[in-house]
Amino acid sequence: MNTLIQAHGSYRKLKTFQLARLIYDLTARFCEKFVSPYSRTRDQMVQAARSGVQNIAEGSKASATSKKTEIKLTNVARASLEELLLDYEDFLRQNRFQLWVIDDVRRNEIIKHRFQTADELVLWAKEHHQRTGTPIAEIAANAILALITVTCILLKRQIDAQAKAFQTEGGFTERLYKERSKACGY
Repeated sequence: MNTLIQAHGSYRKLKTFQLARLIYDLTARFCEKFVSPYSRTRDQMVQAARSGVQNIAEGSKASATSKKTEIKLTNVARASLEELLLDYEDFLRQNRFQLWVIDDVRRNEIIKHRFQTADELVLWAKEHHQRTGTPIAEIAANAILALITVTCILLKRQIDAQAKAFQTEGGFTERLYKERSKACGY
């Protein structure tokens, strides 16, 4: 068994990838509906959401030969989503909507639902709007904020696990040296 190139690229199975992709889909819809097409913020929000998804995938693929790159790109994904989080908070503040605090039951309800698709969350938001009269933009922004928060927490754990694996197993260069040393009889 070749230990030089380790298993890599299973990013589609990662919960962080799945959540980041959901956030991207929701952000594209949110911006289309609630953010002016002439606003620079609209493009920045969509690109930050896209960056979260793409960097998780790219980091996973790069992990075969560079744990350092994997960790770096996973952290870039997290940073992009943190930037997006601030954009949603700004949207709420600038439009005088309520920001649901971390222990708000509505946030917990969103997290417990474990939405798989944007359509599922949109349906929930419409139902919540009909029950409570809360503006749909407020519900949508807060729901996406809850998902971003969870994803950033999971990305932090993922980065910590990647760093620990690098410390205990080493990286590609170290494996390459070990294999070369074995082959040369050192």
